[in-house]
Amino acid sequence: MSISVHSPDELIAAIPHMLGFKPQESIVLIPIRSDLPTARIDLPTTPRAEELAWRSIREGMSRYARPGAAVGIVCFTTDRQQADRVGCEFAERLDTIGIDTRLLLWADETRWADLVTGDMGLQTDEARERVATMTVLAGRPQPAATRDSLAQSLIGDREPVTALLAETRANTTERTVQTEGRWAVSRVQQFHRDGVRLDNADAARLLVAVEAIPIRDQLWHAMTRGNAVSHVALWTDMTKRAPDEVRTAAATLLAFGSWLSGDGAMAWCALDQVPEGKPYALANLVAAAIESGMHPREWEAARSMPEHDMDLAAAPARPQGIRLSSVRPAHEL
Repeated sequence: MSISVHSPDELIAAIPHMLGFKPQESIVLIPIRSDLPTARIDLPTTPRAEELAWRSIREGMSRYARPGAAVGIVCFTTDRQQADRVGCEFAERLDTIGIDTRLLLWADETRWADLVTGDMGLQTDEARERVATMTVLAGRPQPAATRDSLAQSLIGDREPVTALLAETRANTTERTVQTEGRWAVSRVQQFHRDGVRLDNADAARLLVAVEAIPIRDQLWHAMTRGNAVSHVALWTDMTKRAPDEVRTAAATLLAFGSWLSGDGAMAWCALDQVPEGKPYALANLVAAAIESGMHPREWEAARSMPEHDMDLAAAPARPQGIRLSSVRPAHEL
């Protein structure tokens, strides 16, 4: 999706549509005529947090920095003085890795200011409506009010599937992995064709099926940037309905599909739905891809690698600390 903006007011109105939610107490980096990712991090309030934030930004940006690379920095906070200090600090640090800062803005709930020129203005309904119209015409959903509300959208009624799990597992033991794999692939393909929500019995069966790594990997390897939106719709519903014991694979597949379609914020929210306590290599792999700013097109190249070269046992642990909570290829803005 492409959004054309003509003023700081319109840029600030567009950012929630880029991220999927309205940022608060955040720094957002927007690429300008380059193949850098878009990134959001929490506004650091201590020297240690600032150092961790810079480390995440550097790792996510430096791999795509090329001659002429440039960004705009927008600080969303009620504290303009903090925005000025941190924004300038990050602009200086970006310069050390060859990325120029062409725009440095501050925004609170109602105003914006150019921290370089001192120009100021109000955030207008006209700008918000123009940007919202463009995104609706492009078929994109409207952004969530906050990141918390985006995360809450992945929590649904989990009782109906819970009630069917024991019977589903009992039935599954009578079938082979190959049989369940064929059924799972067929059922997912049917969803891609008709988009009809799975009933509770099929939802329970699919959630149990993808616990088997060979079945999960069949569906994972079949994801492309072309079908990622349909996968996101399916695995969003599965994640919302899945009780803890069968949510790990579904949430991880949602995270991967979200990242593949350019929605890093939803990918992080999906990873947060993976129950804690048991390492899951694919979740670690998705987290590392987001944290490093990896472009989704690199997955297309990885898919052509021999299967033994894609060993998930070697996947790094999920990154801790500061997160790039939304990373999106620049050309998809």
